[in-house]
Amino acid sequence: MVKNNIMKIRLSLLVWLLAAVSLGAQVRPGIEVLRDRDFAGLKGKKVGLVTNPSGVDRNLRSTIDILAAAPGVELKALFAPEHGVRGDAYAGDKVENASDPETGVPVYSVYGKYRKPSPEMLQGLDVVVYDIQDVGCRSYTFISTLGLVMRACAEQGIEVMVLDRPNPLGGNKVEGCLVEPGFHSFVSEFKIPYIYGLTVGELAMLLNEEGLNCGEKGDLEPLKCKLTVIPMEGWKRSMRYLETGLPWVLPSPNIPYPQSAIGYPSSGIAGEFQGYLNIGVGYTLPFEVFAAEWIDADKLLSRLNSYQIPGVAFRPIHFKPFFGPLAGKLIHGVQYHYTDYEAASITLTQFWVMQALYEIYPDRNPFALSSGRNNMFDKVCGTDYVRIHFGESLKVADILAYWSKDAEAFKQLSAKYYLYE
Repeated sequence: MVKNNIMKIRLSLLVWLLAAVSLGAQVRPGIEVLRDRDFAGLKGKKVGLVTNPSGVDRNLRSTIDILAAAPGVELKALFAPEHGVRGDAYAGDKVENASDPETGVPVYSVYGKYRKPSPEMLQGLDVVVYDIQDVGCRSYTFISTLGLVMRACAEQGIEVMVLDRPNPLGGNKVEGCLVEPGFHSFVSEFKIPYIYGLTVGELAMLLNEEGLNCGEKGDLEPLKCKLTVIPMEGWKRSMRYLETGLPWVLPSPNIPYPQSAIGYPSSGIAGEFQGYLNIGVGYTLPFEVFAAEWIDADKLLSRLNSYQIPGVAFRPIHFKPFFGPLAGKLIHGVQYHYTDYEAASITLTQFWVMQALYEIYPDRNPFALSSGRNNMFDKVCGTDYVRIHFGESLKVADILAYWSKDAEAFKQLSAKYYLYE
């Protein structure tokens, strides 16, 4: 009887997995749709490409190689964002101009001396294509690169084509306040929420049509480029990445798994305080934990459980990071899991953890311990309101209304640009 039950369970799991694979296989990224359209819009044109290792088809063939081999398409330039077009630059490292070893195409850095392509880099091009896997979070620098490329192309009368890809957070979650005047930066380039609930193609349309592409300081006149978005096929707003059936290629070194993209906005703001918490970077769980040598994991777990936070559960964890400031040291804390993703306010997870830690360890105020990082914290948040009002007593209640005040209005605005249901 037990053996039969096990066989039934295994069969059920197999049927479920086959159904999931079948459903996921319906999602086709923009590069595959473009190829099926016989590269319409690029044939007979001189093409530039902004991409990185995440720009691939489902067989892991790079968009660089696909366009280089496409009949009638002249791939004349590659533009390297953070980490480089082939992923050979580490986080924060400047990217240098070079030549792509596989195709011989010149590579121009847009993460070094220039973050916006210069007229010389764009000279002779008819269209610039953008194909990078997004993570759906404002502080992730690739969308800033997209906006600066769109602005540079508008100035030179060059077309922009965005090859769309899934938002790994789904298309329904919007969290965080809009970027405020004085707080625009490369990690908060646009007046959008921290989580914006759009694919990169939809975001490009919104930026272009709503005049939000106003430069890193937010003080320039908006410029509109000639924009084409090649949409995906089969993607739905309710999907997270594992449901797409597409392979995940890490868009940057610390986003190795699809769940890392969900973890990034859940813990990355707290991670700006260097020396305060380890959030899993340097270990096997980047952006999925909160830990330090001085934390009593059981006390922290108990305090967090007392809050009854919707949609999230915690467990104690103890580990030794492989690299970073705490490499080889035993640290303690919690790992979090979303038990109801739709109900959870994922960006607030890190603020609840900071509140709990401050209640247990009142001498551990991160704004005082890591004051040199307060400016970066403000840039990532897009405002100083969070630091000023949360930083005093570290109570989530003090920022809750402000952090969520712009979400509904932005949903209504952005719905005009939805390409998917």
